[in-house]
Amino acid sequence: MTVSTFGFILTGICLNALAQLLLKAGTNAVGAIHLTAENWLSTGISVACQWPVIAGLTCYVVSVLVWVIGLSRVDVTIAYPMLSLGYIINAVGAWYFLGEAVSIQRLLAIGIIIVGVALLVRS
Repeated sequence: MTVSTFGFILTGICLNALAQLLLKAGTNAVGAIHLTAENWLSTGISVACQWPVIAGLTCYVVSVLVWVIGLSRVDVTIAYPMLSLGYIINAVGAWYFLGEAVSIQRLLAIGIIIVGVALLVRS
């Protein structure tokens, strides 16, 4: 895998992870969502008008475009498993930006993912 191809793959993964964090931040601003027949439209508008949700959806669109470029350059059997890097990025981002807990068990799982991705990139 070339450096530029890895860059496209990693950029797509990072944008996807950022999208998740932004969507979570947007829903945190709204609170727990409980849809009913009476409130689904107003709740949907309330969520859709949150700037983090709009930014998160934008990140998703850009991540797909970047991902397609990277995917055109590498086998899907290499690219797709690399999406697991998003778990690492999200865990760190959720801990740092959203104050979510990261337990020892989660840290061990992240370590296993890192080893797996390192083996994959070297293949």
